[in-house]
Amino acid sequence: MNAQPSAKPNPERIFAALNAYIQTAALRTAIELDIFTAIDEGKSSAAELAAHTKISPRGARTLCDYITVHGFLRKVGNRYLLTPESTAFLSKRSPAYMGSVIGFLGTPRHFQNVFALTEAVRRGGSAAGHGDNHEPDDEFWVAFARSMAPMMVPAANFMAGLIDAKSGKPQRVLDIAAGHGVYGVTIAKQNPNAEVTAVDWPNVLAVAGENAETSGVAARYKFVPGSAFEADFGGGYDVVLLTNLIHHFSIADSVALFKRMHAALKPGGKLLTLEFVPNEDRVSPPVPATFSMNMLIATNEGDAYTYAEYQKMLADAGFAKTELHAVPDSPQHVVLAVK
Repeated sequence: MNAQPSAKPNPERIFAALNAYIQTAALRTAIELDIFTAIDEGKSSAAELAAHTKISPRGARTLCDYITVHGFLRKVGNRYLLTPESTAFLSKRSPAYMGSVIGFLGTPRHFQNVFALTEAVRRGGSAAGHGDNHEPDDEFWVAFARSMAPMMVPAANFMAGLIDAKSGKPQRVLDIAAGHGVYGVTIAKQNPNAEVTAVDWPNVLAVAGENAETSGVAARYKFVPGSAFEADFGGGYDVVLLTNLIHHFSIADSVALFKRMHAALKPGGKLLTLEFVPNEDRVSPPVPATFSMNMLIATNEGDAYTYAEYQKMLADAGFAKTELHAVPDSPQHVVLAVK
């Protein structure tokens, strides 16, 4: 028998959940209008923001009040102030600005997938018709590569530390589904003796190449276009990076991919898999636990896998040892496996 609740039932959580899509749209709008940078520059009243961004005063007040309620701003009198998180991540004056993520997370395709969730639950996979990530989807993944790089910098630095990139020892690095290239580029920046081979679809690799050029490591950055499941990227690598990819596929496909990574590594080489890893109960912590829903919506067979599932998959692929490392100030983990 369920325990009796200590307070009278309240429908507020239900209303909040059914209206949560408005919060997504409001934050996207505030980023598109560059509200946070304007406030950081001192334009802190609704009238000043309206004049600066060329929107209506009513629209400015309503938007800013709404995102204040949801914790993205503070309000003192008729003035809006940034929170520490908005200052760090949503003002373009910050070196950690990550507002570009709306170019991927805020795309209409995501919203279309969400509104087809009932059918996705019925069928056990995406109802949108593009849930098979074995094939190129250039427009979508180029948007990812161009938008998501700022969010990945802390994890990239953490992973570089796990392989002691700053030691300067020669390292051959294979970056699978490289996307924006931030992970491999970060290692190359920290280690002048590292050589990186990036694998992804051709149009996506162009973005990684731009970032390698900008970072001054293009001479040590090579490309292998094609599928991670089929491309010929050779062997003898010291490190393989497999970042935010496994969650797109079934366990069987993941084992097949891990076997390819095992074959590409030299003895003693390391595979670093960056992922959302929920606890064994699958309902904690909140961000990794809820990521399974993202994968149900967007993929045919993807999931957020537990560490026990990763251990078994990696053992089945031939890896001798695995470790789990929490990425600081992030909901993600690195599963490190040694050949």
